[in-house]
Amino acid sequence: MKYSNLIAATLMTLALSACMTVPPGPAGPAGATGSTGAMGNTGATGARGYTGYTGETGDTGDTGATGRSGAKGNTGSTGSRGSSSDGTVVIVPSR
Repeated sequence: MKYSNLIAATLMTLALSACMTVPPGPAGPAGATGSTGAMGNTGATGARGYTGYTGETGDTGDTGATGRSGAKGNTGSTGSRGSSSDGTVVIVPSR
């Protein structure tokens, strides 16, 4: 019976202590600053870009100007002299 009285007295003390209000004490000191977290992993490489479009064909250029006429040619040399006989004709070119 001694234990049951002791347990009953302890339970009554705990129950009554919860009802009591006590003014709060002074604030305690500030806590220490926590350590800096570890650095995160590097992000993944981005996807490869698309190939650019082919450019358009350029316009056709203008037609060039017509060239000038060439210089007049030299006069040809005088022909060989004919023979009056029916013999062989020898042509000697001029120097």
